[in-house]
Amino acid sequence: MKFLHRGLLALTLTLLFNNTLFAEYLYKDEVIFNPKFNESVEELGAELYEKTGISLRLLMLKELPEGSNIVEYEKELMQSFNSPTILLTFSEMNSQVDILAHPTSLYEYFDKKQVLSPISSPVQAFIIGLLNMNFSDMSSGGTILPLLAQKAKKGEVLGKYSGAMFNGYADIAEQIAASKGIELEHAVGSANQTSILIVKIIFYGIILIGIFMYIKRKLYLRRQANNE
Repeated sequence: MKFLHRGLLALTLTLLFNNTLFAEYLYKDEVIFNPKFNESVEELGAELYEKTGISLRLLMLKELPEGSNIVEYEKELMQSFNSPTILLTFSEMNSQVDILAHPTSLYEYFDKKQVLSPISSPVQAFIIGLLNMNFSDMSSGGTILPLLAQKAKKGEVLGKYSGAMFNGYADIAEQIAASKGIELEHAVGSANQTSILIVKIIFYGIILIGIFMYIKRKLYLRRQANNE
């Protein structure tokens, strides 16, 4: 019995230790619970930290604590980290995404505004500006929000979340690596842009269909007027 007790204790400690290590960069996950997603984040985060000393942590929250906003939550959590840290936080029920870096000098290594842009490309930004007659904010290249904005079929929502958030996580990591002049073996690279390309194709397809229907409607009204 004593041997069995020791064995169970050792197994429990081992599992707890492994889980602690495994949750280093996917710091909190209340949404996805996918081992492959966890592994991908951990591999990229560990390599980035090893080569730059910067901890890039991803938080997948079900919902923010009552009465708290996402920035307040991040600032409170940031106090528990010693190393230079960047938090990429997603809250499902609050439909919010944010990035917080400490120290603030870390913002020099990546473009927060670009990562969090709801617009995926300069062309899309121009079209939206043209439609709204407002070109004051042409920020584009978003790698998270354009994917989160896409409709997902039943059973594919978690896939959309994991794809969008890893897309953004990888974007930040690769920008930091480029700023530091290093290469990441676990970088997503061109594959990271595939999902964004799909978003662009869908968007431009909708725009073209809209233009076609607008022209068709105009021609129809013109013919009606001529017949009268």
